[in-house]
Amino acid sequence: MRIAIRNVRVIDPASGLDEVRDVAIIDGRLHLNAPAAASDADTRTIDASGCLLTPGWIDAHVHLRDPGQPHKEDLQSGADAAVAGGFTRMCCMPNTVPALDTPELIRDVIARGAATGVHIHPIGCISLGRRGDELAPLADMAAVGAIGFSDDGDSTRSEDVMRQALTLTRTLHLPIMVHVEDPVLGRAGALHQGPVAAELGDPGIPAVAEESYIERDLRLAEETGGWLHVLHVSTRRGIELIHAAQQRGVHVTAEVMTHHMLLTDEWAAGRRRYAGEPASTTVAGPCPDLDAKVNPPLRPEADALGLIDALQQGWFNFIATDHAPHAPEEKSGTLETAAFGMTGLELALPVITRLVERDDLTWPQAVAFLTTAPATTLNLPGGSLQDGELADLVVIDPRTEWVVSRDTIRSRSANTPMLGMTVRGRAKLTLSNGKVLHDEFPAN
Repeated sequence: MRIAIRNVRVIDPASGLDEVRDVAIIDGRLHLNAPAAASDADTRTIDASGCLLTPGWIDAHVHLRDPGQPHKEDLQSGADAAVAGGFTRMCCMPNTVPALDTPELIRDVIARGAATGVHIHPIGCISLGRRGDELAPLADMAAVGAIGFSDDGDSTRSEDVMRQALTLTRTLHLPIMVHVEDPVLGRAGALHQGPVAAELGDPGIPAVAEESYIERDLRLAEETGGWLHVLHVSTRRGIELIHAAQQRGVHVTAEVMTHHMLLTDEWAAGRRRYAGEPASTTVAGPCPDLDAKVNPPLRPEADALGLIDALQQGWFNFIATDHAPHAPEEKSGTLETAAFGMTGLELALPVITRLVERDDLTWPQAVAFLTTAPATTLNLPGGSLQDGELADLVVIDPRTEWVVSRDTIRSRSANTPMLGMTVRGRAKLTLSNGKVLHDEFPAN
């Protein structure tokens, strides 16, 4: 089958390509300079006017809950959600059951992940069982394909373990990817500590719980010369600390999440308004909205706008989602008892579309932050369009409106505070390794 894609805006940040042209997929391979399409039954022609064709997006921070928690997500359902969101490559966190702390478990995820059609890269634990007190076998996991190490969901408590891990990065050349949260300061609350938390009767999680551990881990990275990667930075001061360390020569990289840039703690009180937009755009939601409980928490508008500003200045290396699926019963009850986390793979594109519509980013910038940038930062394959190679790409229609609902989400879980909202931006066609895995264009 040959696919001729007409009149599509091709954006490839790796090569600087940004122009409207015709391309073709022939035997699964991308032809950026499309030969004349045959007018026969073997050619499917797609008029993609107004759409974008980009490298397959890369989500460097997802929770696929596999092994051990298939009621939330597994590798296949996560892959289905990924391609519906335009992602063809993912890095999965190790807070599974059991935790990914041995080479055997890393091998298993890689082997089963290959069957999904999506490129899945496991991240191993920093400490055994993610308990924070004994170093996991980092070199052995690296040897079989782990692309980094994290105790995400918790900070690694032992400074000695962190020193050992960061020292090893100098020979392994893989990052120590840290969840930064003081376990004492952050243990009591569900939301950002501030007026919204007080309104809802929650003691709150102070910003300093995150920022103090950023300072700790930056100090350890500076002492050891190791590679620190700070996950899901959620405060303006947090990224300022990281940028200052980068200026001093510390080997530190950082990521920002889609939801931390556009959603604020007001969403937990049922006031759905994107950061930086007028009060007239507020949409009423449930109160409290347990789907808005995430860790680190949604912050006030000043922090959200500060993160966008830092992204524009180049202080963040890339954008990710922290896709964190939970079953309905785990997101019910009270703010105190509901699980932390929200799904993100299928909501990233609408968030990015909104940021582009507001001129916070251009499409080439946005695409770079989700393709070339994570690939380059983490030394991953992909992130670019390769003429003549098996296609890893997505065709996006930024004009398509759709309603976020259980019926439109392909993840096994639909725990997002954007449920019921009408959003814009949709992946229309996703190919991974030359195979069509998601297709919303009408047949010829």
